[in-house]
Amino acid sequence: MPELSQETEQGRAAASFGVAEVTGPSMVPTLYHGDQLLVQYGARVRTGDVVVLRHPFQQDLLVVKRAVERRDGGWWVLGDNAYAGGDSTDYGTVPDELILGKVRLRYRPLKPGQRSPLALVRWALSAARPVTAVRSASRRLRAR
Repeated sequence: MPELSQETEQGRAAASFGVAEVTGPSMVPTLYHGDQLLVQYGARVRTGDVVVLRHPFQQDLLVVKRAVERRDGGWWVLGDNAYAGGDSTDYGTVPDELILGKVRLRYRPLKPGQRSPLALVRWALSAARPVTAVRSASRRLRAR
């Protein structure tokens, strides 16, 4: 399950943006373990957005998922990695009040072994990317 570090919530009331760290594989290939996220709290969520939410059954646990569909009672959320689980197929629709914010930017830190010039160039070109909404539904999303 892609948990987020608890420091995500620090300063949430003071600012509409915060930083979170991804732990877990459920959003691969969009997000990887260790990625840093810039989260806009209270942002309007649309279909396809990557969101930070409180787990419906463990509300002290923060997770990151893709908002796939608006349903009665909230949002249907799924991870981008079909094999990881831990999404609405397990816990159902997520109420609006549990959706905390929308992910705006992903920053991938430099790995300790990346020291060659080519590795540094690759990292520099891909380290920070906006996290955009997926507007066309994949087969995985249509199947549910």
